[in-house]
Amino acid sequence: MSASTAAPAGRRPRRRALESTLAEVTHALDQSLFADEVSRRPGLLQGVDPRAKILATLALLLAVSLSRDLLVIAGLYVLAVILSASSLIPMDFFLKRVWIFMPFFTGIIALPALFLTPGPALVTFPFGWVITRTGALTTLFLLARVSTSVSFGILLVMTTRWNLLLKGLSVLLVPEGFILILGMTYRYLYLLLQTLESMLLSRRSRVVRRLTRAGESRLLAASAGTLLGKSFSLSNEVYLAMQSRGFQGRTRVMDTFRMTVRDWLVLGGALAVAGLAIG
Repeated sequence: MSASTAAPAGRRPRRRALESTLAEVTHALDQSLFADEVSRRPGLLQGVDPRAKILATLALLLAVSLSRDLLVIAGLYVLAVILSASSLIPMDFFLKRVWIFMPFFTGIIALPALFLTPGPALVTFPFGWVITRTGALTTLFLLARVSTSVSFGILLVMTTRWNLLLKGLSVLLVPEGFILILGMTYRYLYLLLQTLESMLLSRRSRVVRRLTRAGESRLLAASAGTLLGKSFSLSNEVYLAMQSRGFQGRTRVMDTFRMTVRDWLVLGGALAVAGLAIG
């Protein structure tokens, strides 16, 4: 290997765009399979009626939004962590889903509040930058509310199969058309991801030498155009197949719901906790 093509000593070679895109698509598919596997585990919340879980989650989210005490919000977050462990959700997965991405998005939004919210000074920096006590408290409330709300949302999604979750939305009087669009989007999004993975993998297996960045960009653009054409063709085929099978605008799920004593206890407990938190 010549000096021009060898990677510098002690430095890992940089992943090319093709390998990076293929790895991200594969990771997204693995995450969807993992979520489906978790929703079938014999945990605490997996066996609860989806309608009870949806209403309980909405009550707890409302409590997080209306609570004016950081200790109460922290208590609700601890409750979410306990429910996650009881539902057999891996704790490292649960915590990473909240605390890896949340600071980047919520933190960027909350950062100006540290300096722009008027109030007594807490920390003074050069050039006149001042963090106020009111700004720090506002930022803490925002971060606590977002992290707790996201935790309860993850609990609902990870412990409920997607088709049952969509059927459970009918208890909230969500329009049938909106539920249908959500269901088809979720299902065929992963089908298109599998198609894209197969396209990239086949292309990678046919590449003899490493492509330049310009070549990889042209390859990815061509793959995106081909995938768009495939998705348009697939949508027509799916629509014709649905019509030929008598589709009349409503989806039907074979599973039937029936509230048990356990479901009522979970819903009543969530409503009681939410009422105490708000009060």
